[in-house]
Amino acid sequence: MSGVVCMEGFKSVIPYVVRVADINYGGHVANSAVLDFFHEGRIAYLAALGPFDELDLGGCGLIMAEARVRYRAEMKQGDRLQIGVRIPALEGSTGTMEYRIEREGKVTAEGETRLVAFDYSKRRPTRWPEGFRAAVSAFEED
Repeated sequence: MSGVVCMEGFKSVIPYVVRVADINYGGHVANSAVLDFFHEGRIAYLAALGPFDELDLGGCGLIMAEARVRYRAEMKQGDRLQIGVRIPALEGSTGTMEYRIEREGKVTAEGETRLVAFDYSKRRPTRWPEGFRAAVSAFEED
């Protein structure tokens, strides 16, 4: 996979170096930037499966219906992070994507997003395409 390090329980892991643009007035990573980090991980995860992307999962795209973030430790400019992503389950038209961010093996943030399979041409939720379901299942069980 795209990971450069191992992260227990996560097969998709990408490196990320904290940029100046990620920092807020407090001198550490802005809370909103962590969702951007999750997004970077999500894009890499989808590309590794398919290739897929958020607009094309082989018959539909996806939208985010909910996001949760738990901040565990301060992150600063120049920190070398690892972003782990996994999909524990897909059901009907919804699913959960889980994220973990680590610095030198220490968890700095965790979270999850609730995703919805979305038919952009009809502007409504739809079922996950079988090809996407199979790709996720094979990747996560491998």
